Amino acid sequence: MENLWLIVGLGNPGAEYSRTRHNAGFLLVEHLAEHWRAGWKVEKKFQARVARAEANGRRVLLCQPQTYMNSSGEAVVAVKSFYRVETARLLVVVDDADLPLGEIRLRPSGSPGGHHGLESIERCLGTREYARLRIGIGRQRGEREITDYVLGRFSSTETLLLDKVLTVASRQAETWVEAGVQKAMNQFNGMLETPAPENERKAQ
Repeated sequence: MENLWLIVGLGNPGAEYSRTRHNAGFLLVEHLAEHWRAGWKVEKKFQARVARAEANGRRVLLCQPQTYMNSSGEAVVAVKSFYRVETARLLVVVDDADLPLGEIRLRPSGSPGGHHGLESIERCLGTREYARLRIGIGRQRGEREITDYVLGRFSSTETLLLDKVLTVASRQAETWVEAGVQKAMNQFNGMLETPAPENERKAQ
């Protein structure tokens, strides 16, 4: 079938999980869909929401698994297999509690690092040789049990930085499609500064 790139954002479906820290992957692909003016469609056969987009002449599929995080691999494999997407053209976007909010880190492969969504994808794909973009969400100092934290929503202060992260991470994903993982890593990996609140910017 046609040459396609597949960008999967991980998260949990349902209003109760909307815009929670664990849904950073969902937020990123939604940002890309808006940027590329792509409409979402529920594909029950994949257990996923899918949007078709075009980025400078390249066709891209955006995907949000609707299986809940721990079974993400089922939807990823279903979409990837149906459209015959090469593993080298798969990018998975996830939250990462071990990175501070504001840091983004793209890698061509790697271990799941305790992320249940990545564990499911590795198990279903049978490989960890696929690109993944980690979006830092931080963690509460000294806390090992972080379930309530990752399923909580971003504060108003955090949202200022999150919006900047989504903008830059979207550009990184677009660069990955157009120029490959190495250039996207070199150009965008790192820590972003928290933008000043709007009232402070107006006062400057």
